[in-house]
Amino acid sequence: MLAAELRLRLVERRRAEASEGVGLEATVRGLVDDAAGVLSGPRRERIVDLILRDTVGLGPLEELLADRAVEELMVNGHDHVYVERRGRIERSDVRFESDQQLRDTIERILAPVGRRVDELSPMADARLADGSRVNVVIPPLAVDGPALSVRRFTASRPDPDGLVASGTLTEELRTLLADAVAARRSILVSGGTGSGKTTLLNALSAWIGPDERVVTIEDAAELRLRQTHVVRLESRPPSVEGRGEVTIRDLLRNALRMRPDRIVIGEVRGAEALDLLTALNTGHDGALSTVHANSPADALRRVETLALMAGIGLPHEAIREQLARGVDLLVHMARGEGGARLVTEVAEVVRAAAGVGVREVWRRG
Repeated sequence: MLAAELRLRLVERRRAEASEGVGLEATVRGLVDDAAGVLSGPRRERIVDLILRDTVGLGPLEELLADRAVEELMVNGHDHVYVERRGRIERSDVRFESDQQLRDTIERILAPVGRRVDELSPMADARLADGSRVNVVIPPLAVDGPALSVRRFTASRPDPDGLVASGTLTEELRTLLADAVAARRSILVSGGTGSGKTTLLNALSAWIGPDERVVTIEDAAELRLRQTHVVRLESRPPSVEGRGEVTIRDLLRNALRMRPDRIVIGEVRGAEALDLLTALNTGHDGALSTVHANSPADALRRVETLALMAGIGLPHEAIREQLARGVDLLVHMARGEGGARLVTEVAEVVRAAAGVGVREVWRRG
């Protein structure tokens, strides 16, 4: 392929011209004009774009990322690329020329955020400038070549009216949830990966009062709250030297000292569950968060299990008591036919013989 051949020649010319102050694009354009002058202008421009894309961009993924309908990219080795559009996964015609080209792209993604992968550390998480979440696994853990996934997050998220229009909420459910948020009831949104939990969480925040001070805590800054008095906190993974990590639990503990009226946690997935329960039982009511679970009842059990991960020896009964007193509503989401994201059930947390349970408040018919 001409573009691939010219990329190799670019290295030599760039060494000569960089010291003269010639920009990379100008160097690439001159190289293409010399080698492919007989081609039409549009075709030469296409070759220039391909070289720049593979030199400083994200390679073949650039054209997929330019498609706003693409919600997630999944690369399984250099020649298997899948995309998710409107909740459906399909195979793309896009592919990398080799595993090495895919590795080069991965390094260009990770380098700006101070992350890297190698044989000793073959897994990494990162975030692109637009907030998209990236996960990488390379050999020897990924048997069939480097695996890359990019989960995209748009700059804007649908408000409650938009979720009603899309069928995620019904009018009855919209009113129920609006009243619950306004009454400062603590709400956990449960569901599987990609079920729309964060989108609903963002919509629920629309009913927080404009005069309330909100602190958001996330692994990757995905929430887009409309209030003006918002402090956004984002966790930080350890550096390549293994230092500087700031966890969700660290941020939650600090948030309690920031005089929040509301705390919104993107997802509870570790020992921070205990700190959240403690906050909910010490005057910080009205919190909103999400958790991975298969049902409202499972969500309660999962939060209980995560709280036990704090490792401070609290008995199960004490944690269940905090759950019963601190969490008010569980809103469960699932994917419907055609990939639609739907709220399927709302349950209230109640005391039960075993300590804590759920009572159905609303169910999709």
